[in-house]
Parts: sequence; C-alpha cells; structure tokens
Amino acid sequence: MGRSRRTLPEELLLLALDPATGTTAQPQSLDLGLAGAQLVELALAGRIAPDGDRIAVVVPRPTGDPTLDSALELLRRRGAPVRAVHWIGGPRLGLRQTYLSHLERCGMVAAVPGQMCGVLPTTRYQATDTAISREIRSRLDSAIRTGVPPDPRTAALAALAHAVGLGKHLYPGNEGRSSRSRLRDLIRHDPMGGLVAHAVMDVQNGAAAQPRRGSAPAGRQAAPGARAAEPARGVPMQPHRGSMARAVAH
Repeated sequence: MGRSRRTLPEELLLLALDPATGTTAQPQSLDLGLAGAQLVELALAGRIAPDGDRIAVVVPRPTGDPTLDSALELLRRRGAPVRAVHWIGGPRLGLRQTYLSHLERCGMVAAVPGQMCGVLPTTRYQATDTAISREIRSRLDSAIRTGVPPDPRTAALAALAHAVGLGKHLYPGNEGRSSRSRLRDLIRHDPMGGLVAHAVMDVQNGAAAQPRRGSAPAGRQAAPGARAAEPARGVPMQPHRGSMARAVAH
C-alpha cells in the first residue's frame, strides 16, 4: 500500500480534531474507532475479510504501512478468525498517539505544548493543512446531501464517525439532527464498515455482540476455509479500561 493515500484511521482522526481547540472529540470512543478503522483499511487492501461476526486473514502479505502491518501480524498470529468485538475491545496502547505522531511527521498537524491547571504538561494538535480536513468532510457532506450511495471508503468512514459519536461534533444542534440521522443511515453501504461500526458500539455498551445471522454480510464473501460463526454464549464482555492512550489530545 502506497503512502499517497491517507488511511481510514488517519481520516477518522482528522475528522475528530477540533480546529479551534486542538483537542479530539469523543476521545475514548475514538480510540475504539481507530482500531476498527484499521480493520476496514486492511479489508479494503484485501488482507482480511469478514466471516460472520469474525475477521479472518486471507492474505498475510504486508501492506507497507507499519501500523497496519502490526495489526495484520497480530491477527495472523491468532491462527483463527477473531470476533470483531473482541479485537476492537482489546488493548491498543498508544494507538491514537501513534497516528497523531504520524500526522505530525507528514505535516498535517502541529503539536502545541501547553499546561493543564498551570502544572501538568499537555499537548494539543492543530491541523496545518485545513484543505485535507475540508476534503474529508466534503465527502461526508456530499453523501449526506445527495443521497447517492458513497464509495466503500467514504461509507466506512461515515459508519465509524457515527459509531464513535462524531455526529454531534460534525453536525451539532437541532439544525444538524437530520444530517446526523443520514450519517447513521450510511452505515448500510459498506458491509465491513457496518460490521466494525456495530462492534465499536457493542464494546461501548459493555457487552459482546450477538453473532449476526448469515455466514457473511451481504456483498462480501466469507474467507475461504473459515469456520462459521459460533453461537453466542451470552457472556457479557467489559471493555478494557485504559486499553488505549488517554493522555493525548484532550
């Protein structure tokens, strides 16, 4: 995978950055969304595929993106398809900081040091290339305004934005209510994005998702040789506290 195209985790993070304050909206759920966005990006690259409510590695070849390849290798080591809700709810220490640092190296954001309560050091991140953020936002706005089915990447970005609660950040107030509703509806246009978005919301709700009926979401083929989803055991899963970096971009 070349570096000419921004990845979904990077786009999701840029969407969440507040241009006025340099903080990220919905920081805790955003951490889950970044882990989910990695799965969608790997699926778009043809490295993984959905198998019911599980994720299976179909091509273990590296993408060329170190952060994505680290996730791909972890999935490969599992040796069997893993439930998306378990993967997203697992520990991903420093994932948000990793992507913020990458965006800084690429010149898309600038780190601004500061202090909390005049004592504790903090770092905020200001977008330096607002044209990129506007382009990402315009894709969502266009999909919402026209009603034309978006491309899979934009549909997945919309699904993730809804899942982590960015709707009220992007389209605030009563005037943004219809846009938030249409943002939610875009979840149906990409099966992998929908699977991951539902998993993100399930983790936030503190319970494992019930396996969805059918061997694979519509429009996608199950991984060759992958087993069918197991019946739910009804065991609640608590999200991992502190599973990702919390101390950056607040």
